[in-house]
Amino acid sequence: MEVNIHEAKTHLSKLLQRVALGEEVIIAKAGKPVARLVAIKPKRAPRRIGTGKGDFVVPQDFNDPWPEFEKDFYR
Repeated sequence: MEVNIHEAKTHLSKLLQRVALGEEVIIAKAGKPVARLVAIKPKRAPRRIGTGKGDFVVPQDFNDPWPEFEKDFYR
């Protein structure tokens, strides 16, 4: 949706409601776009290290070479 500056100032609350529902609003001056009004995504909580401890086990041979790959790679 595109609106001019006067419309944006007059109907800012309604435009913000539409943006909150996922719509994008372009604000134009003399028919040329100058700004984009978009919703801000909520900030995610930082990940905590160690929360998956014990959920999986890394095999002892995890970093060992893969014989089939090496055979084809060095061919």
